[in-house]
Amino acid sequence: METYLNLMLIRFALLAAGAVALALLAFAAALALKRRGRLEQVRRRLDPLARSALRAAVRRLEGGSGDARRQGGRR
Repeated sequence: METYLNLMLIRFALLAAGAVALALLAFAAALALKRRGRLEQVRRRLDPLARSALRAAVRRLEGGSGDARRQGGRR
């Protein structure tokens, strides 16, 4: 049992370290873009992509594609 708990703790530590590394990488990229004056341009181009990704995630979390909900449900 102790070995299993150690493996789970190591797994959690690796996932947390990966998340921190990704956050630092995104921050560094945003900082570099801001210094070059291109952050707003990138933001304008990525906004539609982010909105559609969020809409798809909401559909997935609500339990299905939007087609089935539109045909039978209120919307």
